[in-house]
Amino acid sequence: MSIRSADGPTPGEANQTIRLNRRAFIGCLLAAPFFPLCLSGCSEGETAGGWVLDPHNPVLGGALGPCFDPFVLKQGDRYKMWFSWRSEHAIGYAESPNGYRWSSPRIVLTPDPAVAGQIDVNRSSVLVRDGRYHLWYTGQSVEHSQIYYATSPDGLAWTRSSAQPVLTPALHWEHSAVMCPDVLWDDEKSEFRMYYSAGEQFEPDCIALATSADGIAWTKRELPILSADPNSPWEKAKVAGADVHKLDGWYYLFYIGFADLHHANIGITRSRDGISGWQRHPANPILRAPGMLNPFAWNRDAIYKPSAVREEDKWVLFFNARRRDTEQIGMAVHNGVELGF
Repeated sequence: MSIRSADGPTPGEANQTIRLNRRAFIGCLLAAPFFPLCLSGCSEGETAGGWVLDPHNPVLGGALGPCFDPFVLKQGDRYKMWFSWRSEHAIGYAESPNGYRWSSPRIVLTPDPAVAGQIDVNRSSVLVRDGRYHLWYTGQSVEHSQIYYATSPDGLAWTRSSAQPVLTPALHWEHSAVMCPDVLWDDEKSEFRMYYSAGEQFEPDCIALATSADGIAWTKRELPILSADPNSPWEKAKVAGADVHKLDGWYYLFYIGFADLHHANIGITRSRDGISGWQRHPANPILRAPGMLNPFAWNRDAIYKPSAVREEDKWVLFFNARRRDTEQIGMAVHNGVELGF
């Protein structure tokens, strides 16, 4: 048995300490490259073009189960959100004074029992016009997705126009699905403009345009107005989920770009006529998922469906994001209204 002296360790202890220190030093050297990856596990991902992710993210989800594809309006001092609520197979609604603290959601629209095979309603767009709320939404069966229409005096109690869809996949490139409507009213032409996504049932392929005088009977353009860019890695597979704003002679279109079926980010493009001549933002994608090197990030794998609100001095952008099978809703802010094209 070794006897420790008052002055320090025994020779055996000293040698052991040296060996341990060497091992610890070598271990630190080997582990050092991985420290940033571990620390980045809570990273919110990358932003560009002046956008900043809100520190309260995610702002809606958690115990509610998967929440996705928000559509947000601001009326007075309240944000109003209609969102897709997967566990309820329904469209939910919530309000917020600041964009990150939301009221308890309520269900405002469920599948229509008069529509054979309809199992989900989701991916909606709301327009307030002539004192009424107008809702275009996606109705889904196992085989296909179609777009339906309803109206409401308050944005909560909805009356469907019909059990019949107002838009169905009929053109060859629409395949089995039309979904994700985003509808504007064009004062100059006295017509509604619907930007919608079309293609595959799981994730659509492209963004298209239809017009209507009454919101029910629609005329489609023969070809998509925005497609994937094979030369751009982040959006080489698909584009979808348009959110369009007409401002100062431009149509600004926020959209999802898919690198592949399971990885997506958000970009912006603009056009003078909202149909052709699109100019993609030089900083795209403006919101980028952090990816597999950040295993604990809530938005690790994909960022989807933008819904932008322009305010007097800023933009507020709502979106949903996914880590594995969990989807939640988040928020980003752009101070200043000029988007940097």
